[in-house]
Amino acid sequence: MNGRQTLLLCAVGFVAAACTTGPDYKRPELSLPPAYRGTEAAPPAADAETFGAIQWWSVFPDPDLQALIRAALAQNYDLRVAVQRILQAQSLVTVAGSLPYPTVNGSISAPYAAYSGSDLPTGVADHSFQPQAVLGAAWEIDFWGKFRRNSESAWADLLAAQDARYAVMATLVSEVGQAYLTLRALDLTLEISKRTAESRAHSVDLVQARLDGGVAGLLDLRQAETLYYGATKTIPDIQRQIEESENYINVLLGQNPGPIKRGRPLEQQIAAPTLPAGLPLDLLTRRPDIRQAEQQLVSANAQIGVAKAALYPQVTISGFGGAGNATVNGASFGPFWILNVLPEISVPIFNMGRLQANVDYNEAQAQAAALRYQQTLRQALREVSDALVGIRKRQEYRQQQELLVKTLEDASQVASMRYEGGVSSYLEVLDTERQLFDAENLLVAAKRDESISVIQLYKALGGGWQADPPATAAAQLRVAGAAAVATP
Repeated sequence: MNGRQTLLLCAVGFVAAACTTGPDYKRPELSLPPAYRGTEAAPPAADAETFGAIQWWSVFPDPDLQALIRAALAQNYDLRVAVQRILQAQSLVTVAGSLPYPTVNGSISAPYAAYSGSDLPTGVADHSFQPQAVLGAAWEIDFWGKFRRNSESAWADLLAAQDARYAVMATLVSEVGQAYLTLRALDLTLEISKRTAESRAHSVDLVQARLDGGVAGLLDLRQAETLYYGATKTIPDIQRQIEESENYINVLLGQNPGPIKRGRPLEQQIAAPTLPAGLPLDLLTRRPDIRQAEQQLVSANAQIGVAKAALYPQVTISGFGGAGNATVNGASFGPFWILNVLPEISVPIFNMGRLQANVDYNEAQAQAAALRYQQTLRQALREVSDALVGIRKRQEYRQQQELLVKTLEDASQVASMRYEGGVSSYLEVLDTERQLFDAENLLVAAKRDESISVIQLYKALGGGWQADPPATAAAQLRVAGAAAVATP
């Protein structure tokens, strides 16, 4: 084959590369509701700022909690593993991007041979030295777009890895926030238990004095002691839960178990959002797990083209060229050179259906990825709806619990006054004190759950990762990936 024929074949290869096998990616048809459940009456405007779009430090105003979240974002092991997966995906993008180009290898050799003996045949050299350099090349022409689809798949995997990292970030911000709120709720519960125990210890002393004065009976003393021990027994259990919560937070921070610095009290941590939830369509671009699922679908779709390309003939051009010299028995020959070009066409003829089965496998993979994508979206819609109703109903529950606590506080004061005045027995004090203690603890849990619902809504709307500085780099990756997919 002469040089003109080789150039013609190369030109045909570049033109034919536009004939790409496999389906182009198209987002599946999605039946999204116009608004989230619970917000149908007043859906927000399409361009309105939403709660899920704000930075996480605007959701968590406590500076000590912000410091914990920043430490977790810098040191958490799950997040560091996600970064390594991005580096792995970047390497595979480089590998996939190199496949359409020729591979060139070079080698240098200098064999020397020497023979001894008087019985060598006539004319056979007793020593020789043959230095030579060889350059080999091979190039598979991408007639059917196999390498283009493979590069498209690799870029999608890289973007999915980046979105997986963002999903870990959003989950981490949410988990640290919820764990910290749980810790502050336990602190408040411990404070209530200690205050209650101290108050009931005073009651025991009072009843003991009345018993000594012959005004009260022994049963009143035992009932007062019952109240006291009922409060003191909760203290060590709450302290255990506090230390366990601190240890859990430290694990999220990638640190050894230890104490956690406290900041604002529970009531000053998180308030109900004033911004609307936005539209369900926003989740497609805001939630990283949905974007990750879509990129996985893009990758699986591209692999169909890679598998289909194997059904068609493969064209490879290989060859080598070299130069060298030779010295035989002191006589030099050369320099000499050699050039060899070998075009090759391989056609699949018989493989027991293996290649078609590989196509079927990748098509099934793409169908499964499409179903996972839609399932992820449905789960996201459910999480947003659950969080919205959770905020609304837990707020109502907390308000009613506050009224109950206030009522029981008044009832407890009246019962104590009636007992001290000799109007009623200590059993009335015992009953109201028990109800008040339980109601106060339930109020703390209600405040905690209401704030946690806000965090859950923020995460469900795709919040918690946007302020990360590498987000700009991720956007650049998406642009570069789209360009790589669009270019034959």
